[in-house]
Amino acid sequence: MVFAGLSAGARSAARRKVLISGAGIAGPALAFWLNRYGYAVTVVEKAGTPRSGGYPVDVRGTALEVVRRTGILPRLRDAHVDSRRITFLDGDGGHVASLSPHAVAGSVEGHDLEVRRGDLADALHTAVRDEVEFLFDDSVDALDQSGHGVDVTFRRGGSRTFDMVFGADGLHSRTREFLFGPEERFHRYLGYCFAVFTLRNTFGLSHEVTMWNTPGRAAALYAVGDSDDVHAFLAFARPEPPFGTAAFRTAAGQRGLFAAQFADAGWEVPGLITALRDADDLFLDVVSQIRMPRWSQGRVALVGDAAYAPSFLTGQGTSLALVGAYMLAGSVAGRDHAAGFAAYEHATREFVTLNQDQAGVGDATLFPTTARALEQRNARLRRLDAVPSRTGRPAHSALTLPTFPG
Repeated sequence: MVFAGLSAGARSAARRKVLISGAGIAGPALAFWLNRYGYAVTVVEKAGTPRSGGYPVDVRGTALEVVRRTGILPRLRDAHVDSRRITFLDGDGGHVASLSPHAVAGSVEGHDLEVRRGDLADALHTAVRDEVEFLFDDSVDALDQSGHGVDVTFRRGGSRTFDMVFGADGLHSRTREFLFGPEERFHRYLGYCFAVFTLRNTFGLSHEVTMWNTPGRAAALYAVGDSDDVHAFLAFARPEPPFGTAAFRTAAGQRGLFAAQFADAGWEVPGLITALRDADDLFLDVVSQIRMPRWSQGRVALVGDAAYAPSFLTGQGTSLALVGAYMLAGSVAGRDHAAGFAAYEHATREFVTLNQDQAGVGDATLFPTTARALEQRNARLRRLDAVPSRTGRPAHSALTLPTFPG
């Protein structure tokens, strides 16, 4: 490892060993900063390789300063998706409005970023892969904090002891379950089920999003650049989560549930349902948040979606992961775990909560559940100023990023 520019005190801290579970966005971001502060970092990831592809994600506000300090901002600027238009359609496929995506999302044109999730993950992995240890195709099987560290047993066998462990393993975090119990205790269902997948771009779309709505249902096609493929999105409102239903317990049942919900839909939806049944990259879930009274226990702390998933209705999941990783690493640097974790929560929670609360604002109104609400939304879209905001939503930049010593 190289620790150029670190003080003697920071170099001595290099022997403090830490484990990060999860190599998505929060995990490699946290690894970068912990390595910078002199920790010996191991990242374990259940996937066999760094994950490529994926839906485009937003990097806004305070998170832009994190990627600048990480040194990957130029690469992300080159990877910027640059969507130019979002078009809304009614139930018959008729035109409602066409707007700049920035005007709808509250982002700042020419400043905020939208990149493929895989491009961001690869940039973070590349920035740190020569400095930390990655264990792919493995996961944490058990945690034991009864000693003076955290004894970790791995799924592929063997065990090791770390000074601290960090759960960056997403919305359905096993690390969180180990520490705090079942997900249901912290899961806040927001009233929708969704599916995303890719299919061939036979629609003539380029650098744009097209969204169809009827009350309680939405379908969208997202063309990232001039790609031969488009991302498809389906969502429907449901008062209660479907986890207890027999239909949601199997892949076939899940696909059938979406097919039934959109059985009478117009526009391109019948073709999307056909593509959904055959998609090999289909991802289905419910729209939800994770709300926790605390993000750590003993020597183990959570970051990103594992601690505070805000849902895609906010567009802030990736930004919170990046900011949270930076704040967590800086807070523990030079402190013991208890003081560091307390500082992390104290400095970060208000920003997290403010952005989670955006789920009732902006993007969430794209999926009205009643005919009246849909009419009102369409009227707002027609009136919406097509000139993008130059300031963005205040929540996106509500945290002034500190500079930590080291």
